[in-house]
Amino acid sequence: MPDKIAENDPLEVSPRRRENANKDGTTSDDASPPSPPTRSDPLAALAETAKGYARAARANNTQRAYDADWRHFSSWLRRQGLPQSPPDPQTVGLYLAACADAGVSVVTLERRLSGICWHYRQLGGPLDSRDRHISTVLAGIRRRHGRPPVQKAAIFADELLAMLATLDMDLRGLRDRAILALGFAGGLRRSEIVGLDCGPEQTEDGTGWVEFLDGGALLTINGKTGWREVEIGRGSRPETCPVALLETWMRLGRIANGPLFRPIARKNGGVASERLTDKHVARLVQKTAMKAGIRGDLTEGERKCAFGGHSLRAGLASSAQIEEAHVQKHLGHASAEMTRRYQRKRDRFKVNLTKAAGL
Repeated sequence: MPDKIAENDPLEVSPRRRENANKDGTTSDDASPPSPPTRSDPLAALAETAKGYARAARANNTQRAYDADWRHFSSWLRRQGLPQSPPDPQTVGLYLAACADAGVSVVTLERRLSGICWHYRQLGGPLDSRDRHISTVLAGIRRRHGRPPVQKAAIFADELLAMLATLDMDLRGLRDRAILALGFAGGLRRSEIVGLDCGPEQTEDGTGWVEFLDGGALLTINGKTGWREVEIGRGSRPETCPVALLETWMRLGRIANGPLFRPIARKNGGVASERLTDKHVARLVQKTAMKAGIRGDLTEGERKCAFGGHSLRAGLASSAQIEEAHVQKHLGHASAEMTRRYQRKRDRFKVNLTKAAGL
């Protein structure tokens, strides 16, 4: 007796195929499926344009953080033997609890949840972060592990001058001087510093541009709260004036178009064409603050953690002796309360409700 043919054997012809056999010996299953209609060139180009707009919906730093958060979540799912889809609020709640027990801060957990929700929306299966399995667990984590936000130490004007003095007078030193002075005087975020172009609409990834006027420099920046103009007046000395330092860097670096701040090759000292990353600003602030001996009462590790890109921004907010509304506008804050978080030195009891109440 011949061996029994295994189920789903590709050599076995089903009765349906026999019934549909053509006269030439082929079957209807052998016929190639109809090709899907090809997309016309205009629609294909429009699709690529739409993808570009979708990629630009979030800042590069936010997108990188969300991608890292999704990789961490996916890795945790694999270790637990759990599927990625469909999105399960209870599973996400367990993930948040595991991260909290591992010492992850509440702020990082909230960002990871945002990244997970964003990725699930892109996959077509939205995750409801208000589900009780997520919201209740996160509320408990906030109550048990919530801490005041850790703020970077502010750098004041005299400290900035000491930091500038640690830099060489070569091309790299001139660039870094301009970065520190411009970041301080403009109260800029590190992403706003490196996102500047020499003029409008010169690059696709630029987030602003500079324009030189008689009285100083005008920065037009697309920040977290939308477009704003930042006016930076000229200083009293060219070696510390942010506008003069910027003009010197652009002239000697031969930069007239495209990204304002760029890497410099170590071998030949040439200026590259690509944009400097915002991590350079954070490392620059830390390195020069250490060299200048700022906060020498702290250990080396504590000093590295104390200073970062936001130290320049906090330094301006704390140093500027003008009305709070002007500082708020300059920094691009949506509320005065946010501006006060950046003011490390201010008269906290200028408004005394105790005396106002009659005590």
